[in-house]
Amino acid sequence: MRNRGLGSWPVRRARMTPAAVAVTGGDDSLTYGRLAERATRAAWTLRGLGVAPGDRVAYLGPNHPVYLEVFFATGLLGAVFVPLSTRSAAAELEYALTDSGAAILVHTGEHDALVAALPGAARPGIVRVGGPGGYEELLAAASVEPIDEPVALDDDCLIMYTSGSTGRPKGAVLTHGNLTWNCVNVLVESDVAADEVTLVAAPLFHAAALGMVCLPTLLKGGRVVLLGKFDPATVLELVERERVTRMFGVPTMFDALAAHPRWAAADLSSVRTLLCGGSPVPHSTIRRYLDRGLSFVQGYGMTEAAPGVLVLDRDHAESKLGSAGVPSFFTDVRVVDAEGTAVRPGERGEVVVHGPNVMRGYWNRPEATADVLRDGWFHSGDVATVDADGYVYIVDRLKDVIISGGENIYPAEVENELCRHPAVAACAVIGVPDDRWGEVGKAVVVPVDGHRPTSGELLEFLRERLAGFKVPKYVAFTDELPTTGSGKIRKAEVRARHGRS
Repeated sequence: MRNRGLGSWPVRRARMTPAAVAVTGGDDSLTYGRLAERATRAAWTLRGLGVAPGDRVAYLGPNHPVYLEVFFATGLLGAVFVPLSTRSAAAELEYALTDSGAAILVHTGEHDALVAALPGAARPGIVRVGGPGGYEELLAAASVEPIDEPVALDDDCLIMYTSGSTGRPKGAVLTHGNLTWNCVNVLVESDVAADEVTLVAAPLFHAAALGMVCLPTLLKGGRVVLLGKFDPATVLELVERERVTRMFGVPTMFDALAAHPRWAAADLSSVRTLLCGGSPVPHSTIRRYLDRGLSFVQGYGMTEAAPGVLVLDRDHAESKLGSAGVPSFFTDVRVVDAEGTAVRPGERGEVVVHGPNVMRGYWNRPEATADVLRDGWFHSGDVATVDADGYVYIVDRLKDVIISGGENIYPAEVENELCRHPAVAACAVIGVPDDRWGEVGKAVVVPVDGHRPTSGELLEFLRERLAGFKVPKYVAFTDELPTTGSGKIRKAEVRARHGRS
């Protein structure tokens, strides 16, 4: 085959284990042979709709086998997959489709209203999953002849949107090589087995769910169990029924599992590895799982690195408690000062990353790309220390990102929307501690003279424009915000004054 990219994976695996089950989700299970056939049919369908190499194909829907079929079909054609968050508000969906220049949007039925509301300028070709004339009918009429489009590891595979500190999401462009090398790292460091049964309960539009558990399992020939929406009771039931061996989650997901009434009695004997990331992992969370004798592996990553950067293996879960671990096998990490010199053990510096899993850049954002990619090193904006053994501890963030339940919330994006309200003169959004989510947003607002907006009014305004998790939990009002001589808001002072929930 001339296709060396991810689109060829189902076909290559089907040559080896065609009868092995690849994906279970919804009411369906697909063997590798059937996944290869359906991905091929989907590729012919997309080609018939005009999709050519380099074109973008967007997908909006929950975890489901069709998600992976379209992902692999896009790769077979040498096109670029654009996963969209199912939490998107209409304006966010419109922006991502317009920014990426998507030629086709494949979506599931629960998003009909959002898609119908898209303006003409942002409206690509539409394929609906389900219903007359939809995805299944198109596949049934499509060819099963092999497609051998030349695709190299350096070709673009995926544009994954990640909110930026400028207030607009940026599309991280990941190549087939980026994703492949990340999978190799996972296979080396995590002992993924061919008989793995991996539960994907986190959404596949997140880099960790796709890159850290789903793709490595399929590369190895294991089985992926897809859950459309995280629910603790359902997760525990699936672990028992499907004999799940592997799962990824953010800390809030693992906390919810441990807090469920069935936790103590649940049969978790099949579980080999639990991977946790997405935000700092509280020691109490780690302890709950270690006390049950479970292998709890935590790490640190970012969308721009496809996403694995650091991993703390099971053998050091206790001795290096609180550390994010050491660099993944084919990835290099340094913690540097402002001059780019490596800091000494215990000193703080910025985390910079280099390796074949690091993105090509941001889609159509050359300045933003140049700002973070310097001499081949990705500058994360995260602050860390390194101990004498080389273990990295994430201690702070240079950027103002709020990490709430594993979701990144960038204050500038929320502030931009909030300032559109006619009663808001100025605002600053900060993170404040929260027992459940780790951090939540708090908006500090200066009203326009003569106006007295309520918290409820402002939060409802934001809910109409942003995904729910981005909307602050609290609103505080003030007469003025502290600023520098050049007029920039002093976020540190805002936090000092208003940093309580």
